[in-house]
Amino acid sequence: MDSEWMARGNCRTVEPSLFFPSDGVGVEIARQICQDCPVKEQCLEYAIYHRIDHGVWGGASERERRRIARRRRVAAS
Repeated sequence: MDSEWMARGNCRTVEPSLFFPSDGVGVEIARQICQDCPVKEQCLEYAIYHRIDHGVWGGASERERRRIARRRRVAAS
């Protein structure tokens, strides 16, 4: 899975620590940045594919990505 899309993300112009929040307010701030990102879907798929456990990727928290991955596994079986 390539990562060229990363250079086009909204996140490229903000502090990376914003995407690794310690509370729900921080997650919402990161989601706002992701909301209209042109590579949001690619980012989310990258995080799910690589099983990234921390941070907000593609507008989804760790918990949300686990749910998405679980639903996909169930649907595939």
